[in-house]
This record gives sequence, C-alpha cells and structure tokens, in this order.
Amino acid sequence: MRPVRVLAMIMAGGKGERLMPLTAVRSKPSVPFGGKYRIIDFVLSNMLNSGITANYVLVQYRSQSLIEHVRESWSIAGRLKDQFITVVPPQMRARGGWYEGTADAVYHNLNLITDFRPDVVAVFGADHIFRMDISQMIQFHRECGAEVTVAALPVPIEQSSQFGILEVDADSRLVGFDEKPARAKAMPGRPTMALSSMGNYIFETSLLLRTLERDAARPGSHDFGRNIIPDLLGSKKVYAYDFLRNDVPGLHPHEERGYWRDVGTLDAYWRSNMDLLGETPLFDLRNDEWPIVSAGYEGPMASIVRTYVDQSMIGQRSHIVDAEIRSSVIGRGVHIEPGARLEECVIMDGVRIGAHARLHRVIADRFSNIPSDSDIGCRNVQDQGLCHVSSSGLVVIPRDTKVPGRLVQYAS
Repeated sequence: MRPVRVLAMIMAGGKGERLMPLTAVRSKPSVPFGGKYRIIDFVLSNMLNSGITANYVLVQYRSQSLIEHVRESWSIAGRLKDQFITVVPPQMRARGGWYEGTADAVYHNLNLITDFRPDVVAVFGADHIFRMDISQMIQFHRECGAEVTVAALPVPIEQSSQFGILEVDADSRLVGFDEKPARAKAMPGRPTMALSSMGNYIFETSLLLRTLERDAARPGSHDFGRNIIPDLLGSKKVYAYDFLRNDVPGLHPHEERGYWRDVGTLDAYWRSNMDLLGETPLFDLRNDEWPIVSAGYEGPMASIVRTYVDQSMIGQRSHIVDAEIRSSVIGRGVHIEPGARLEECVIMDGVRIGAHARLHRVIADRFSNIPSDSDIGCRNVQDQGLCHVSSSGLVVIPRDTKVPGRLVQYAS
C-alpha cells in the first residue's frame, strides 16, 4: 500500500499580544523558550519525528526573527524534493491583503497544496509546547474514514469555559462545537471531563480545497476553529482524536502524559518554563527517542564558579561567579556577577546581571542589562515604568533594555 502523502501547513503568523513585551520585536512562535529553543521548534520537531518532511511555515507578523531562525536551524532540503521546511510570507495572491485568519492564511496558499498533491493536509499551530506523534493521528483519521480530524485534549469540565469544547458521540465523531461554554457537555463515559480543541487538524485535501474556496467567498473571520469546523458538522465526517491516546516513545513515568500548553500569556509561558525543571519535570527535554531540536550553538560549556545551583538549567558560554540560582532557566552567554541571587527566573541569551542583584520571578529578554544591587520582583509593586509587570506579579524586562543603576521594582 502506498504511504499517505502528507503536507504540513504550520500557522506561524501570530502576534501574541498577551505575551508583550516578549513579542514587541518578534512573532509568538519565535519567542525563545527553555534556554535554547524557540516555541516553533516544538511543532517542527514533532513533524520530523513523525516522518512528515514536507512543511510550509506561514508567517506574517514581525517575521524576520522567525525566518532567520528557520533558515539557520531547519535546513533539511536535500536531493529529494519532498523534504523541505520552507517559510512562506504573505503572497497577496488571493484578495491582495494580509491574512484575516488561520483559514485565510491557507487559502492564500492553495497553489502550494495543489502543486504538492498531498492525500491529507496537516494544519498545525506553531505556538504550543508539546510532544506528539502526528502519524498516529493520521492513522486514526484514515481508519475512521474521516474527512477532517481535530486534535482534542480532555480537560476537567469545570475548566471548559477556557477552551473551545468538542461534543462527540461514542465513536468519536464530532457532533457539536461550543466556544468557551459556561457549561460544557461531558465526554462519553467520562462525566468529569470535556474535550477541548487543540487547534490542530488533519484534512482530506479535496475537502480542504473546496471548503476554503467557499469560505473565502463569504464575509467573516475565516478561522478554522470559529468558522470552518462548525460549518462542516453534520454534513461531513469530522472526528476528534484524543491526544491522550498518543503514544510518544521515550516518555518518562514522571512526565505528564499528553503535556500540551498554549503559552499565550506571560504566566503560562513562565509556568511552562518551570515545568522543565527539577528531578522529575512534567515535560522532560531529555528524550533521545523523540528529541526536540533547535539551532546549533558554537560556544564553550557554561563556567560556574563558587555558585549554588538547584533545580535549574544553564546554557552554554554562561559565566557565573559566587551566585545563588534556584528554579531558573538561564540561557546562553549569560553573565552573572558575585553576590547575585535568582529564584524562579527565565533569563534569555546574553543578559548581564550585576553583583548583588536580587531577582525573583523575573523574565529577562535577550541582551538586557541588570545593574548591581538591583532588587526586582521581591515585594509589592513599585512601578517605575521600566519593566512590565503581569497580573500575577511576574516582572518582564524587554529585550536590549539597559536598566538604570540599582533599580528597585517589586512585584506581588
């Protein structure tokens, strides 16, 4: 039997407004994560580990950082024409404007699909932290005779108002969709759980082409979740694939099965970084059977001198002297001077932290400079207009910020 021919269309144009100021200079999928990665590395790693080698990355908002990252980190093109990861900026082919939604982004690039002639198209977001064998979802799709399959994650029913909720019958066929309902319908046989949409889809190619042509002719938001999927219910074979049935090789017993996070807010982004840490992390990056990969980095190992480090990760070429670091993610080329104390921080590449600085629950974007004796994020808010403070009290220092001498900025 001929293998299924798969083309991936990866949605990577999101603004990520709730991640400001991290997205002030880059798109959401390009935000650094976990010390050495970008958020987009997770979906691309999943595609390649799943044997899906034909990938178009659709970009739009402040895309240069993402374009450079993919060019430098994800060159898989060889002699086989079906192996590629190609960035596609808006081509203005259809209505001559910018993308108006996720479905509109794919509609603008229908020529890429028709030229490739896939059996199925995988439409996935680029802004989630997860591991997934997408080939298992495609196998489920084919076995069910589905025309569309939606990736779904069970969530406690009391949390259903935070998600788009899928209603399915006993055979996992989709019979209803409700966006952030006050009271969701439970999964069959699981009265305490509801199925949430992960925003990832497998489409039969012929149906996708017809559906997007029809959607483009109508006014609206042109979005897969809001428009396309609800419109297909009842008339087409739409199924939900339970992400918890996905079996990824190499997972450790201590990891959260079906780990998937939409890191769309500063608090979610920070928490997901914290999930990488400790002896038994919820999401363990040490998986040789399903690696998450990123750009190579030419630099020496981290240098740590007379420093206490616990439950933390420290990137290459970092130099740390006489400091105390607890539950933190430290990027590459970070300099931390004597007497500094960090707790529950995310420090990106090239940051400099002066002597005796104290940082608690701080996110410092790349190449920022924190002077000696600064005290950031340790008590009540005292906003000096230099750092962003989230609703939960995270303090975010924007990229390239040179913080004035001895800043005292507290957060609850």
